[in-house]
Amino acid sequence: MASPDINTEDFMAAVDFLSIQENVDPERIGILGICGWGGMAINAATLDTRIKATVASTMYDMTRVNAKGYFDADDSEEKRFAMKQALCAQRIKDYTSGEYELGGGVIDPLPEDAPYFVKDYHAYYKTERGYHPRSLNSNGGWNKIGCMSFINMPILRYSNEIRSAVMVMHGDKAHSFYFGKDAYENMINGNKYTDNKQLLVIEGASHTDLYDGGEGKVIPFDKLEAFYNEYLK
Repeated sequence: MASPDINTEDFMAAVDFLSIQENVDPERIGILGICGWGGMAINAATLDTRIKATVASTMYDMTRVNAKGYFDADDSEEKRFAMKQALCAQRIKDYTSGEYELGGGVIDPLPEDAPYFVKDYHAYYKTERGYHPRSLNSNGGWNKIGCMSFINMPILRYSNEIRSAVMVMHGDKAHSFYFGKDAYENMINGNKYTDNKQLLVIEGASHTDLYDGGEGKVIPFDKLEAFYNEYLK
């Protein structure tokens, strides 16, 4: 199960822990979130003033995609109602059987006509680079009802009040690029603290290229290091 509350609390609890360690300067704590946790990292930065620098890499806005579908294609009251009806029926089915039904992970074998983003995921989660036997995305996927609570949780609502430094890093070939672009625009819209906000676009990079770099080594570690060094002085 995923949870906008728990997934945000994970970051903040880590800051709690780090802040009292003798070998940590509590005034120099930064965080980094990848994919769905990129949005959660921005949400944590909105809430936690102890976080001094945040990087959201190849981020998803999980609340947006669950409520509206990809590229907002399902953004209507009727479609959301039908989706909620189906998820509520699934909850009864799961409770009756005593087991959660999985939504299915990355399709395998990969069809020739698979969309680009599916091929992108397959090239990570189903190959030696990214496969793990305990990974949900590598195998059966999340529970079908696992992200239901995101539908009515706009986690980035007050991101334009973040005063600390934030870098949104995304590949321009990623299917998720619009999440990062829009999150950055929303974050600086009306924000009095924009000098420490950055949108770093990696040309030619797909979504999963920024998970671990892959064979092309596209993650700009030098720029990440420079960002943290500047704002965690």
